[in-house]
This record gives sequence, C-alpha cells and structure tokens, in this order.
Amino acid sequence: MTSSRIGGLEVLSRAPAKKSPASPLLFVHGAFTGAWCWEEHFLDYFAAAGYAAHAVSLSGHGSSDGRERLDSISIADYVADVAAVAATLPAPPVLIGHSMGGFVVQKYLEQHQAPAAVLMCSVPPQGLMAAAFGMMFSAPGLMRDLNNLMSGGHVALDSLKDALFAQPVAMDDLSRFYRYAQPESHRALWDMSLFSLPRPSLVKAPLLVLGAELDHLIPASLVEMTARSYGLEAEIFPGLGHGLMLERDWEVPAKRLVDWLRTTLAGKD
Repeated sequence: MTSSRIGGLEVLSRAPAKKSPASPLLFVHGAFTGAWCWEEHFLDYFAAAGYAAHAVSLSGHGSSDGRERLDSISIADYVADVAAVAATLPAPPVLIGHSMGGFVVQKYLEQHQAPAAVLMCSVPPQGLMAAAFGMMFSAPGLMRDLNNLMSGGHVALDSLKDALFAQPVAMDDLSRFYRYAQPESHRALWDMSLFSLPRPSLVKAPLLVLGAELDHLIPASLVEMTARSYGLEAEIFPGLGHGLMLERDWEVPAKRLVDWLRTTLAGKD
C-alpha cells in the first residue's frame, strides 16, 4: 500500500502484482469518513484482481488538507478533488462512490467521461431529504447521533454500529472506526439536500447501482429510486448494512463488482 499527496489530497493506492491494461479504479468515500474505509479490504482485493486501485480522502477528510475550513467545502469542491486525482492517472478511472461519495460521482459524471461507475448505497439524485425524513421516523436516535457527529461531538459505539453494520463486528475494529470518524461539511450536506442535485440525463457512463437490505442510512427503497432515475435495476445485498466495504461479508459485493467490471469493460481495456 502506498500513500501519496496530490495537491494536498491524501491518496491511498495499491498496484496489481503484474502490470495490467485494466482501467484504474478510483474509490470515493462517504460522509464522516475518509480513504481509510477502502484500505481495510477493497484496495488489496481489487489489486489482487488485476486493477490499480486508488482511494482519495476528499478535502477536509482523512489526512487531506482543509479540515480547518470543512464547513465551507461544497460538493463542487469534492468533485474537483476527484477530477484532480483522476487527471494524474494513466487512463480515465472507473469511479466507485459510497454514500455521499456516490453523490459526488454522479456530479462528476455530469462533466467528465469515465469507462464505468459504481454507486454503492449512494445518496439518490433526488437528494438527502427523503433519507433524513425516513430516519426521523425509523431511527430517531441514530439521526440525533449523526447530528452530534456532524458537529464534532461524540456518539455511542452502538450508534456507529447501527449506522454501518448489520453483521457482527469486532469491538476492536468498531473502536478503531470510531477513532477515524469525523465531522462532515454542513455546506456539502445542504448541497446534497437542495442546492446541487445531480442531473441523470447528463450521465453517459455505464452504471452499477448497489444497495444493502438492512441499510438504515440509505434504505434499499432509495437505492432503487436511484437506479430508476438512470433506467436501471438496483442490486440489493441481503443481510448487509450501509458499510458494505467493512461488513464481515464485504467480499460478496466486492466479487459482484469485479464480475460486473470484467463484463462491462470487456473490449474497452
């Protein structure tokens, strides 16, 4: 695993054992987190499958610059981050975005070409409002704790577990993930609610839309709404929660993603 900086952005990378003609992959994390969430399992897995795998920490996240001005950072700034990293790669990357990262990927694809893209438990193009309203009724305690986290406050480990996991998770791992968690940009959250919604008609890249049956943050119904917006059918993984890349059975979505990439990119790479 290598860590580099591109214009003040932290980028974690894992190269395949042998040089490969396959399109590079660029993973984009969700709110409250950073590139580290892909380092746990996905970067090594996709490198072993023959892909150069990269994960960016968006501005103000992980070890990237901008934490002191986090609340002023917009979705457009995050899109610019993705574009800056993509421009340094030897070929246009496949974009893989999780949660807020999926929203950022949708906005990126309005202006940039990509061989393919994957939206994992993504904020839908209709925005965050539906998810927020649903959570107010189905999980009000989780909604409260996320508001605390957004403002730099503390939340209970059980709340973090409920937010990310449907499967068992080791307490040591959960504690470590908690230490990595961080506030999110208020401006970006407003952009995802009202002010910077994606326009699916502008997106031309092949898409795979994935969700989780037991996701409390972006329920399967919203993932299905995202897929319909792009004329697709969503694939929902039974028994998994929002943190698909961190769940005990993370390999299930990872394998599906590799299979889809090989089929979708056949003849392009």
